[in-house]
Amino acid sequence: MIVVLVSGRGSNLQALIEAGVPVSAVISNRADAGGLAIAAARGIPTRVVEHRRHATREDFDAALAAEIEHFAPRLVALAGFMRVLTPAFVARYGERLFNIHPSLLPAFPGLHTHERALAAGVKVHGCTVHFVTAQLDHGPIVLQAAVPVRGGDDAPALAARVLEQEHVIYPRAVRWFLEGRLVLGNGVVHVKGNDAQLVLAAG
Repeated sequence: MIVVLVSGRGSNLQALIEAGVPVSAVISNRADAGGLAIAAARGIPTRVVEHRRHATREDFDAALAAEIEHFAPRLVALAGFMRVLTPAFVARYGERLFNIHPSLLPAFPGLHTHERALAAGVKVHGCTVHFVTAQLDHGPIVLQAAVPVRGGDDAPALAARVLEQEHVIYPRAVRWFLEGRLVLGNGVVHVKGNDAQLVLAAG
């Protein structure tokens, strides 16, 4: 049903699997990604498409898409996939491409989100599941989780609490997609049934 793209430890992949999401394959741009071992241990097919072996982003994305197409997924889910995808790749998958980002988008796109949130003095931080567009860490928001920032927080402590919520909202958002419950119009996502698109984590 879905193909998951990973570059690292695969904690969101594990959350998807444990939630019963039907993962058809896991593909990584790194042969040492922990997510590959998580998938292999569960009998899920894995593939590696190493970006270093491709001269351009376009070449890499074409090779990645070729591997994805072997599994004909309904959805491609980025789960800690640390590559900037080309507009052509994004257009190919259109409204079938999800990402989870560790901030309350549109705030703090890019890297080092927790450090930046603390430096900005925000009182609420969190994570976002969104449809991918050609603009980095933008795109229609499917589901968010808000996490209060505590007075003594450092970046690792805040990151750990945000990650807990990532594991809650990513499987939920993917299920909504697979159930055909997401309605996208004018850049805004609504959920059939009026399920809440914001999770408020306990302080």
